[in-house]
Formats: sequence, C-alpha cells, structure tokens
Amino acid sequence: MRHLSLSFTLSLITIFSALYAAPKSKPNILFIFADDWGRHASIYKDLEGSGTVNDVIKTPNFDQLAKEGVLFKQAYVSAPSCTPCRSSILSGMHFWQTGSASVLCSTWDFNLPAYPLIMEENGYSIGYSYKVWSPGSPRNAPHGGSRAMYNKAGSKMNGFSFQVTNKMNKGMDVEKAKNEILKEVKQNFEEFLEKNGTDKPFCYWYGPTNVHRKWQKGSGKAIWGMDPDRLKGLMPPFLPDEHDVRQDLNDYLGEVQAFDASIGVLIKKLKKEGLYKNTLIAISGDHGAPGFPHGKCNLYDFGSRVPLLVLGPGVKGGRVVDDFVSLPDLAPTFLQTANIDIPEAMSAKSLWPVLKSNNEGQVDPTRSQVYTGLERHFPTARTQGKTYPKRAIRTSDYLLIKNFKPGRDPMGEYFGLENGKTPSFSELEKNTAATIRDEDAGP
Repeated sequence: MRHLSLSFTLSLITIFSALYAAPKSKPNILFIFADDWGRHASIYKDLEGSGTVNDVIKTPNFDQLAKEGVLFKQAYVSAPSCTPCRSSILSGMHFWQTGSASVLCSTWDFNLPAYPLIMEENGYSIGYSYKVWSPGSPRNAPHGGSRAMYNKAGSKMNGFSFQVTNKMNKGMDVEKAKNEILKEVKQNFEEFLEKNGTDKPFCYWYGPTNVHRKWQKGSGKAIWGMDPDRLKGLMPPFLPDEHDVRQDLNDYLGEVQAFDASIGVLIKKLKKEGLYKNTLIAISGDHGAPGFPHGKCNLYDFGSRVPLLVLGPGVKGGRVVDDFVSLPDLAPTFLQTANIDIPEAMSAKSLWPVLKSNNEGQVDPTRSQVYTGLERHFPTARTQGKTYPKRAIRTSDYLLIKNFKPGRDPMGEYFGLENGKTPSFSELEKNTAATIRDEDAGP
C-alpha cells in the first residue's frame, strides 16, 4: 500500500510539474521598427473617425495585427531623432540618461545595458536586417555589430520607391516590381532563421529605412495609386494645404504602405515556419515625418507620437489601450517576456501589467503622462556646436514644451549656407538630403 501511495504521489508531482513548468522554448522576439514613421495607419481612422491623413493611407497588415493584439493609442518616443530614440529603446533608459548615445552620430557606450546583448547572453540568437543603431560605428553597435547583420539578399528595401520606379521604367509591371523588392525582405529573414536553426529562441530586429527620405517624387500615386489631392482638407493645420505639400506628404504615406507590405512578408514567413504563435511581435516607428514643420526633431505630436502594437504569447489581445507609453518601455518588456532579470539601470517600466490585463482604455492609472526631449540632431547644424535643448510633458489634455535656449534657431542653419546667404527654394528643391539640418530633409 505504501508503494502504491508513493507511486500515486509521484504521478501527481509529474502531472503538476508538466502543468506549471516554464515552457520548454522561450518566446521569440520580433521587433519591426520603421525609420521616420509617425502615427499614420488606417486603423486609427477606424478608431477616431475621419478628417486626417489616415483617411487616405491603407495599412492592412498593421491593422490586422493590431486587432489581434494590443494597440496603444498614446505611444511616444523618448526623443524624435533616430540615435537618441534607438539608444533609449535598446537600453530601456530615457535618452538623457544615455550619455554620448543621446545625440546623433555618436558611438555606443558599453556601460549601458542593451537588451539584445542581454538576451544573447541568456541563450537567444540575435540578428537584424537594415538598421538598428546608426549613425555611429557599427563595431560599437549594441545589436552585436556586423556579425548579427542579415542583409545578404540586399538592401533595396531601404530605397523602395526608387527601386520600384527603376524597374517600372524598364517595363516591369508595378505589382511585379513591388514584389521583387519585398522578396528581399523574405530572403534576409530566411537567412537569419536558417543560420540560427530552431534549437534556440530568437530576437530579430527588422528596421528598413524606406520611410526615411529620400523617396521618389510622385511615387505615392505612381506606385500605390494614391491621389495627393485626396489629402485636400485633411492636411494637419500647421502644413500648407497646397498641391506640392500634399504630394510630398502623399509620397511619404506611400512609403509607409510599402513598410506595411513588408510586415505582411515577415508574418507570412513566421506562420509558414510554425513560429507565429510563439513569437512576441512589437511594431512601431522612431518618430514623425522628416522635413515637415512639427515633424521629426520636434516635440509636437506630429514629431514624437508613434504607432505601437504588441501581440503574442501571454498577451490578452483584441484591445485598445489609452495608457501613455514611452518606447524605452519595450526593453524591459522584451526581457520579462524571456524571463530574464531586468537590470537596475533600466529606468523604463515593463508593459506586461498592461499586456496581460483584460481591460481596455486606461489600464494602469500611473501611466498618465510621458516625457520627451531633444538636444540636437545634426552635429554640425549650429554655430560652435550649440544645441537647442528642449523637454516636454504630454498628458491626455496638455502638451507642455520647455525650450531652454529659445534665442537659438530651433531648427538650426540651412544646409549649404555660404557666407550667410540663404539658398533659394529652387536650389533646395534639387537636393532634399538636408535643408534645415535639425529638421532633416525636405523640399
């Protein structure tokens, strides 16, 4: 009888161990992150009604994933410039805590935590395609440098509208031309998956730069069939509602649609490989549109508010959340997903209390504000390297921006300024690599 009792007890232990043990395989992490993509997606029209540029754009892949997961309505970057924004995401710290990594064209300080490297130390395969940390030295990159890069199929996605236009000019059908570029996205991801196998979970960063300027003039209509004058009456109030400005913004929205199409490529591959259900997916952008007033490098919503969705194992999906989220919160979220201890240096807060809730609207009452800021964008934008320091607090009702040196030019000097002479509009229009340097590019 004693042996029977012991056998029964061992059986119960085995059953309960199977029920409550940690999964044999930790969730994969897929972070899909677009350069210069502000809060522009068709699902926001469905949520908030018409009357904005979201009436025109179509992002079916982002929309579908947002419906399956948690869509955040109030997501903001720490800083609306690529290097400080990315340093804050990688380190889980606000940009003003990251030292030299808080400004463009700097190198990474390895005294800072970097979630991809922490995940690699804990058994994850890490990799990226296109852009993670830059400008700056790739050897000092927190994603593992060139050894973690998977761009063997090429980097044509970064110049999507130019590449598609070139193919169309050679007689290729527009849909075939688009698919030729999107095939590259699939092949780069396949290279990563094949090299790292299936015995370890992965952490992959997909970061195309096509939404960043330059883009092909007129491509929004030529490639995506979007009439720029459909934006008439929908333009943000701080932009002139004129054809040339509408066309420029329309081309930008076309690049967002190209990015959305690439999301579909990655998701299709995950599902084909049986990886979709065990992958935490986060999708966002690093700030607003470049070369537009209020956009990139500005603390207004057009510059610092971004789309964000999260879905995957453990996430209670099908919800829209009003909590204020800062993108540095993603680093501790990813680490907690993998059951990895969060370093004390990470000042951001994990999103898991919100992700595993059943509630909509305001879930965590403490998430009622976010903080943003910037020192400078281009390192040579100002005389003697002086910055234009600014900080902001955003709540549901107010945006307070504090400019600490308002006497300095907010957007820096004109690119190519010689002997104090401002270039003409026609001269600027020829080269949109940069106009006012701290605004980045734009005609």
